[in-house]
Amino acid sequence: MQTGLFITFEGLDGTGKSTQLTSAAQYLRQRGHRVLVTREPGGTRTGERIRDILLASKTGKLAPLAELALMYAARAQLLEEIVRPALARGEVVVSDRYNTASFAYQGYGRELGTAVVRAFDRVICGKTQPDLTIILDLDPEIALGRARGRDARRRSRHDRFEQQSPAFHQRVRAGYMALARSVPGRIKLVRADQSIKDVQCEVRALIDQLLARAGEQH
Repeated sequence: MQTGLFITFEGLDGTGKSTQLTSAAQYLRQRGHRVLVTREPGGTRTGERIRDILLASKTGKLAPLAELALMYAARAQLLEEIVRPALARGEVVVSDRYNTASFAYQGYGRELGTAVVRAFDRVICGKTQPDLTIILDLDPEIALGRARGRDARRRSRHDRFEQQSPAFHQRVRAGYMALARSVPGRIKLVRADQSIKDVQCEVRALIDQLLARAGEQH
């Protein structure tokens, strides 16, 4: 039975997810919570190997369904090894992406449709759904510019998703926005074109609201 809290950060590459996730985890720890930070795809030894396949440029073109299946294979392992045990211990799990990414990237970006993704999700994730999903929203051109600048500083190659067409990234963004409209109680959009501090304040306010609701329920 899930007794902890599950918070996920979503958005295109370059929206500042890692920065805001790290800040949120620190904020939760300061408030006395035990926090486990993870990422998708990855987070386990098996998941990281799948991540390499999914992100590596040399992988080339994957069939959309193959890509979706690999995402959910990594997610199944993460849930079994990391997420569900941590939630059962009463910890706060903070993840860099989770199932909302599959709806946005494969459902909308790859145009598989949400019904196909939901079928996978029903079997793999089941009742293990986030308590709060924060989408950092930014124009894809700006986000990709940031991501490529980051890659240049690190002298790393652009990953397979960064190499997709502008139209693909526009569909992903549209998917995220549609998902936020469909589940407004859980999925929250935060504008990522603000200063880091302003985004941080919005994120912390959303976390405070979640903690307040969780306190009321207990």
